[in-house]
Amino acid sequence: MIIGHDRIVEIAVLRIRPDGTRTKYQSLVNPEMRIPREATRIHGITNRDVRRAPKFRLVAKKLIRMLKHCDLAGFNINRFDLLILQEEFRRAEVEFSCDGRAVIDACRIYHVNEPRNLAAAYRFYCDGDHRGAHSASEDVRVCWKVLLAQLTQYEHVPRAVRALHDYCNPVNQRYVDSTGKFEWRDGKAVFLFGQNKGETLNRIAEERPGDLEWMLQKDFEDDVKEIVRNALRGRFPRQRAKH
Repeated sequence: MIIGHDRIVEIAVLRIRPDGTRTKYQSLVNPEMRIPREATRIHGITNRDVRRAPKFRLVAKKLIRMLKHCDLAGFNINRFDLLILQEEFRRAEVEFSCDGRAVIDACRIYHVNEPRNLAAAYRFYCDGDHRGAHSASEDVRVCWKVLLAQLTQYEHVPRAVRALHDYCNPVNQRYVDSTGKFEWRDGKAVFLFGQNKGETLNRIAEERPGDLEWMLQKDFEDDVKEIVRNALRGRFPRQRAKH
């Protein structure tokens, strides 16, 4: 997901009142840009499907009416849905704010309550009990068994070592970080989201360091926070030469 670049191609809202009454709205949305093939492979929506669909600005006011006085809930809503939705409303020049709303993220509840460690992976892939957790030798043995089980279970995961490296460490030379919060422009990191969109990291660190300190308190990826911490110390990322 790249804020400021990606667009909504389908939107659905389920409004549930305290008395249990439900109202549902769903619509395809014309993103006013070509849908990448890799995106179509995920959601199944093609350029032909959205050709005659309404543009977001035509459905924005209906959405605002549906969301009026509503709290919000979703799966990974804080790191995906809300960011995209806020950007679309901004582009459509329709005022939308989360101030005063509760935001409930089922993904966060899932991750807090279901362990995501090696022992959990061993139970999931190998149906085993990792009794020696945090023993170095036992961790190594279990990790190897988990990896072998993953290679057996997922046919699409590469077997060749170098290809497996690329699968585990996807690289896009356009972006500075793993989630596309910054991109390279003339060798400098530039914001791709929020009020600082289009500004260089150098400038924000110098003129509005509070914005970077705010990011450290939010749920950004670890590599994004590391970039921000370094910027606050006066150290900025350098773009590697392309080979």
